[in-house]
This record gives sequence, structure tokens and C-alpha cells, in this order.
Amino acid sequence: MVEHVSIISLWIPILISAVFVFIVSSLMHMLLTYHQSDLKKLPDEAGVMDALRRFNVPPGDYYFPYATGMKETKSSEYKDKMDKGPVAIVTFYKNGDTSMISSLIMWFFYSVLISIFAAYISGRALGANAYYLEVFRFVGATSFIGYSMALLQNSIWYKKNWFATMKSVFDGLIYALVTAGVFGWLWPR
Repeated sequence: MVEHVSIISLWIPILISAVFVFIVSSLMHMLLTYHQSDLKKLPDEAGVMDALRRFNVPPGDYYFPYATGMKETKSSEYKDKMDKGPVAIVTFYKNGDTSMISSLIMWFFYSVLISIFAAYISGRALGANAYYLEVFRFVGATSFIGYSMALLQNSIWYKKNWFATMKSVFDGLIYALVTAGVFGWLWPR
């Protein structure tokens, strides 16, 4: 029977992998330009912004046309709205919100969280002195699931562009490989 490795004994690879993922993701987004095509500019952006500005929409996620339940989606009025369009899911930010500091902080803690789950699963499956590639396999698979798999729901349910989603899944693969490499390197011996 394998003697488990505790999460506490893996705190160094947890933190270092999160730092490395933070650095790698920052470099990828600053130096590589393949995410620039993920979002498109609206036709007559200024006109659309002027039209929406008068409503002073609070920050949040919105879907239109909106239905309060399945019964309403079957009504002819709702079907007419859907046919007439536009149909959209939009996220409104707070006006003037251009700072990325809070997002970067949350991204780092998210990376720590992914590493904690990878540590837990790997620590339960592998003992101390596990081979590098064994650690790499468990940590890599677990962190790939954490960084990438839930992104597919955005294309399935919210109609996000599949190509943009797959680019983000690829990013998650890179982050998972970095995480797996750090854990393999720093696994307790």
C-alpha cells in the first residue's frame, strides 16, 4: 500500500507552480498575439455605446431577449423577439474599470487552488519518492482539467467562439505542463 503524501508537505510545489504559471501566462498574453482575435468590434461601436449609455446598465451578466421560464420561451411574443433579434449574452463592467490588478490577484489564487487540488489527488495516488513522470502524469492531468475543461461549457451553452475557447484550452495545457513540471521537480524524496 502506498503511503500518501500530505498537502502540507507539498506547499512549496503548490506555491512555486502558481508563481510559474502566473509568469508564463503573463508572458504568453503580453508577447503572443493569438488571443487578439477572441473578441470582435461591434459595427458602429460608438452608436451602440451611445444607445446603451442612456440605460445606465449596472455591472453584471445579461441575456436578451430574456425569459422568466420555459413557459415564456414557448410564447409567440418571445419567439418573435428571438426571430427579430438581436440575441446576446453580454457582460457589463463598471464604467472606467481598466485596472487588471484585482483580476491578476484572483488569477494567482486560482492557480494556487488548481495546484492544491493537483497536490491532493497526486498525494493520494502517489507516495514519496514517486518517479518524476508518475508525478507529472497525475499533476498534469488534474491541473489540465482545472485550467481547461470547464471552458468548453462557454461554447456549448453561451455560444462563445469555439476557436477562442480552444485557444484558452491550449493555454490551460501549457499551464498544466508547467504545474506538472514543478511538482515533478519538487516532489518529496
